[in-house]
Amino acid sequence: MVQRKYPIGVQDFESLRKDGYLYVDKTAIIHDIVSRGRYYFLSRPRRFGKSLLISTLQAYYEGKRDLFQGLAMEQLEQEWRVHPVLRLDLNTEKYDSIDSVDRKLDREFKIWEELYGADEAEVTLPMRFEGIIRRAYKKTGERVVILIDEYDKPLLQAISNKPLQNEYRATLKAVYGALKSMDGCIMFALLTGVTKFGKVSVFSDLNHLRDISMLEQYTEICGISEKELHSYFRNEITEMAELHQTSYDDMTDMLRQNYDGYHFAPNTNGMYNPYSLLNVFANKKLGSYWFATGTPTYLVELLKSNEYKLDDVNGYIVGIEGLSGTDAADTDAIPVIYQSGYLTIKDFNPRFQSYTLGYPNKEVEEGFIKFLIPHYTAKRETNGVFEIQNFVREVESGDIDGFFTRLRSFFSDTTYEVIRLQELHYSNVLYIVFKLLGFYTQVEYKTSNGRIDLVLQTPDYIYVMEFKLSGTAQEALQQINDKGYAQPFEKDPRKLYKIGVNFSNETRNIDEWLVG
Repeated sequence: MVQRKYPIGVQDFESLRKDGYLYVDKTAIIHDIVSRGRYYFLSRPRRFGKSLLISTLQAYYEGKRDLFQGLAMEQLEQEWRVHPVLRLDLNTEKYDSIDSVDRKLDREFKIWEELYGADEAEVTLPMRFEGIIRRAYKKTGERVVILIDEYDKPLLQAISNKPLQNEYRATLKAVYGALKSMDGCIMFALLTGVTKFGKVSVFSDLNHLRDISMLEQYTEICGISEKELHSYFRNEITEMAELHQTSYDDMTDMLRQNYDGYHFAPNTNGMYNPYSLLNVFANKKLGSYWFATGTPTYLVELLKSNEYKLDDVNGYIVGIEGLSGTDAADTDAIPVIYQSGYLTIKDFNPRFQSYTLGYPNKEVEEGFIKFLIPHYTAKRETNGVFEIQNFVREVESGDIDGFFTRLRSFFSDTTYEVIRLQELHYSNVLYIVFKLLGFYTQVEYKTSNGRIDLVLQTPDYIYVMEFKLSGTAQEALQQINDKGYAQPFEKDPRKLYKIGVNFSNETRNIDEWLVG
């Protein structure tokens, strides 16, 4: 049995190395970025290794050579000069009031001012930051390294509160501006976050930052590649295969389907979610680990406020500039959802310079759809998932009335806010239900111009359904016959049901279904 220490939740490079935790060596890539430039920005989803990257850079610039023994950096770096490091982690605060950002920055600046001195004339946060950088350089004789982790946490937490976000943005824009004004005192700077707030936002003055988020040569700076998976975890995969009574290759396929598939540049190999993989090997069990740590509600707020049709999200096509940044003034939620890790690049069209986006893997797709249940239906997430099991039992046993009676409950208690968007709400709820059914049965779900047709297959039954909005179930059933939707299944030995369904605007629910 493999006995190793997996760095689950361990984000400090020094403690990771001293305490004997497994480390997937990224120091060759780190050496490359510190050798080639000075100012960088990196966007990656949460729990993808950004904080560990920041901590590794801190150890490197503090000259802690002993921590890099046996790693690529030990051979690549010759000088090991010690620099003053200003590390700011904005992830450790709840930003819900107008002075939240100010309090956080003030607390950090006071710590640095104890080390490098303060000046009473510096009365604003940007002036204090400039003064700290200037004095750190003067006191040590070495240029300063600035590492900012989760720079966008305040902006994301206030994404549905534009006045509050504007306050945060103005403060952060002015403070981060010190990176440009104090260029002569700075050796290296890296900002990490989930999203890149561009245009008139915090990055408008930082045009000297090199965004490496979607550059092919840096796609493996965070996460675990296929090569690293087999190089570092071959024994774990072998052990997992034995536990599941399958082959090494089949076990790898299971891992790939569940946790691989993150593409941060077109035509590159997929990356595995490191948090999920480490939990799989530590627990010796497949599971939804990344989702268990919590999904930001701002994603659903963006989808609902921008009136997105959920079945358009997977397969969404966006221009090459569409993923490079976002702003409070933007109306497109897709860049934020992509940068948050819930969508990834599936294809690139060089002719039109556009990306096709989709869910990266099963863990994300199934977890995200389950997460949507309480936001679009009258069900709590746990109750909704339980009822999906009942849906599956009913379709597998041919209980049509039970199925539609249960489906009605998902539309009950429709709030006033969705009445004006009834067709969108109706479509989104059906999408969630049938998408979840598709993880356990075979579902083909198509929509266009308000028309929804669906084919649901189980070992014993085939259901061909047509849904109408403010029509009749008879009209829906007639359309199945007129369009020949059931013809491909007429010679199938399984029992075939043709079902017309009508959704009423008056009742805001399914009012009838007819089996033909």
